[in-house]
Parts: sequence; C-alpha cells; structure tokens
Amino acid sequence: MKAIRVHAPGGPEALRYEDVPRPTPGPGQVLVKIEAAGLNFIDVYQRNGHYKVPVPFTLGQEAAGNVAAVGPGVAEPKVGDRVAYITILGTYAEYAVVPADRVVVLPDGVSTKQGAAAMLQGLTAHYLATSTYPLKSGDACLVHAAAGGVGLLLCQVAALRGARVVGTVSTREKAALARAAGAADVILYTEQDFEAEVKRLLGGAALQVIYDSVGKTTFEKGLNCLAPRGMMVLYGQSSGPVGPFDPQVLNQKGSLFLTRPTLAHHILTRAELVARAGEVLGWIESGKLQVRIERELPLAQAAEAHRLLEGRKTTGKVLLVP
Repeated sequence: MKAIRVHAPGGPEALRYEDVPRPTPGPGQVLVKIEAAGLNFIDVYQRNGHYKVPVPFTLGQEAAGNVAAVGPGVAEPKVGDRVAYITILGTYAEYAVVPADRVVVLPDGVSTKQGAAAMLQGLTAHYLATSTYPLKSGDACLVHAAAGGVGLLLCQVAALRGARVVGTVSTREKAALARAAGAADVILYTEQDFEAEVKRLLGGAALQVIYDSVGKTTFEKGLNCLAPRGMMVLYGQSSGPVGPFDPQVLNQKGSLFLTRPTLAHHILTRAELVARAGEVLGWIESGKLQVRIERELPLAQAAEAHRLLEGRKTTGKVLLVP
C-alpha cells in the first residue's frame, strides 16, 4: 500500500510517497480502509520537528473510511461500518490499524468525507467552547484565525451557545466566511490593530475568553483585551511559539487565567470520545454545524497540501484522498 512517510524532520519536501506493508489488525484492533485523511497544523509541527516523533513515521492523525477487517476480540465496529477516528498517528495512508475503542461509527446523515473533516477540528472546537471555557449567553469571545478549519467551527459552536463572537482574519474573503459562521464582528488584522478594534467594538467592555491558535504574534496583545479573571486559551502556534513568560503579568492584567490545552486530554476515555463526537456529528447531521471542505488533494500531493496550509492559503478543511 501507499503512505506518506517522514524519515527526517524538514519542510514539505520531507514528505515521501512510498510503498509500505499493509498492516494486519491484532487483538482489539480494526483495519480501516481510509477514504479521506484530514490535514491539520499538528501534522506540520510533527513534520518539521517542533513536535518530536521518532522517525521514520507515517504522518497524519485524522481519517475516516470503512472497516476492512477486525482483530480477535472485536465485536464493534463491524466489517463494512463507516468510521472516523483521531489522534492515532498514520492516517496519510491507504490503510491503517486502529484500536477499536478509538473509532466512532458515522451517522447515516454524515458522509465519510465530512467525518474526516470534522473529527479533529470539530472536537477541538467542542472542548474549547464547552469545557476549557464553557461559553454562555452574554459572553464575548475572540477567535483568532476565524476562517481556518477550527476557527469556522468554533465560531459556529460559540454562536450556538449564545456568545458574541469577534473573529480575526487576514482578507475580506475570509471575513465573509467568518461572518457566515456566526462571527458578529470581524477584524482584518492585516489592516487593523486587533487590540484597539476589540476595545472599540465592545465599547470599553472586555472579553471573557480568547481562543488563540496563532501564538507568537497575537499572545501579548490579546492579554490586554481580557476582562478581569478572563481566560487566554492558547491552543496553537501557527506564527511560532510564545516566548518566555512571567506569570506575574497575569496578576497585573486582572488575575487572568492562561491554559495550553490539547484535544488528546479531552477524549481520554471512550465515553468522552463518544460523547463529544456524538454531539458534533449530530450537529452536522441536523444542519446546525456546517463543515467547509475547501479542497481535496490526492495523497501523493501531501507536500503541496502542507505548502498551502503553511502559506495560509486555505480556508476550512483540506482532505487528502488515497
């Protein structure tokens, strides 16, 4: 079978389209024939070495497809079931072996490609808005990169929970997408100072929470936009990591909270995975949550997909199709 392998950290050129042995499921495992793999920024961090992974490895942590075989002791899912999964390395491939308790069966009203597009980013948006800082009616939140994969979903989930959403984007085209996803106000950070604009839009009030996936270029100014006891949720670093930080600053700016969460810690148990995925996939099936699949590229073009993502030339989701 074909897979995208990384033999040494580097740029997109480090991605190699290679032949590898087709795996066989062992006890408690299933073999998934992958129909689509989701592209995510964590893939970039692992490819370039910011997140350490022993080499060589097959990239990718999100996919959906059909169960092609099950290992000993597996009653569910069954061969032929359409399933999706996340946080299991190796999805940039035609087949993958996955623990049976880490896959979820897709509802009839959700396509396999929607499942591949929604799992990592959809569940991320879910835990950010419902667990990290549980948004409620009347809250005001800032979503950086509001037209990105997580951003578009997070704007929708935040709006569903009754929050006022302010989004930041780089272009007017992305601004339109963010507004359609539920952002009441959108700031073009390429033309406007987002700190000043947030304070103008809120009329002197401040934000309860900032969801920041950008990091280095937005972090410090964001702290100035939070209400006393507000929360800075730093869940990514697309512009680079935040530098050394003195916690005393949190006191000076209003007893602020700072957290650096990740999805894996919010789906630790099977029950939590099923509950979060069930709610997100249910919203998609009912039409309450729209998943924007911007483009699909053949698996062999994974390097080009990474170039597009790193160049901020994508909105919504990019899928790799074996």
